[in-house]
Amino acid sequence: MKDVGYRGMGHDAQGNWLMLLHAQCGVVDRGQAESLGFTNSQIRHRVRSGRWQRVHDGVYATFSGPLSREARLWAAVRRAGEGAMLSHETAAEVHGLVDKPVSSDVHVSVVSRRRPLQGKPVHGIVIHRSDQSRPQFPGGSWKLPRTRVEDTVLDLVAAAATFERAYSWIARAVARDLVTVAVLRATLADRSRMRWRSWLTDALEDSREGVASPLERRYVKDVERAHGLPKAERQARRTIGGRTHYKDNWYAEYQVAVEIDGPAYHQGDRADADRGRDNLNLAVDAAQTYRFGPVGVTERACESALLVATTLRRNGWTGTPRPCRRPGCAVARAIPPSRTFLPAPEKILDA
Repeated sequence: MKDVGYRGMGHDAQGNWLMLLHAQCGVVDRGQAESLGFTNSQIRHRVRSGRWQRVHDGVYATFSGPLSREARLWAAVRRAGEGAMLSHETAAEVHGLVDKPVSSDVHVSVVSRRRPLQGKPVHGIVIHRSDQSRPQFPGGSWKLPRTRVEDTVLDLVAAAATFERAYSWIARAVARDLVTVAVLRATLADRSRMRWRSWLTDALEDSREGVASPLERRYVKDVERAHGLPKAERQARRTIGGRTHYKDNWYAEYQVAVEIDGPAYHQGDRADADRGRDNLNLAVDAAQTYRFGPVGVTERACESALLVATTLRRNGWTGTPRPCRRPGCAVARAIPPSRTFLPAPEKILDA
């Protein structure tokens, strides 16, 4: 039960105290408590008696028992002090960019001039110092301060170990309608320092077109574009057997689809159910479908391009694929005539 104050509080102070406890999930810092009339001795007494809990130095939970996730986030923000806001993986969590916490650490950003934990690292809090991100207060200043969605995405991009991981943050944010590519592009332009700036320009356009994962982007970049194949429609919506079905890459004019399967595709009951539904849909679908996994869009990209090009040619495409820059590119060989036997639809190339 949250502490409702003490008898010496005036009516206005007690009302402000209750609003503060409600807004911050029962978490306050020493400065907030003192501004509403608590003395040092009153704070110490409440901690010693067990009515309050000390969460961090100068930060208290005004109740006994475990802290909720949101209360822990408030405690980290209040510990970091002036202008602190949730950022990186933690901001992604509260924005809905991820479905569950990525780690137990709470990531908080402050302006570069501040060093709130200098010489006093706090377990579970990671401080980032930057002047490039701006805060967002959804619903007013009583909500958890966090970096704007667009800044959160670009912060995660800058911190990513690989460009594939960086692209996954962009694709996820755009696919979930949390931010538009136009806003990301404008925010990128405003940043004086940014990793992979030139690559990001192309990646943002791919995301706008519906390229929903790093593996799908590898197909677009290393299979389709590198070999001069026609441009497919991304995440194309089709109704098959009375159900809505989305094709990762749909060459509508030639009735050819290319689906990209990530490493987790075959894991779990949900994946099995999806595969069964897809097979049912494909049974009544006149299109020829190929599924490529990670190897099919990386190590064997040239072979995948040859398969798709051959099928497109058989179905009416009059273009000519070109070899990519890889030595011994399979597409450098002559395209077989239209009667050439092709692998059956749904063949997965990554055995």
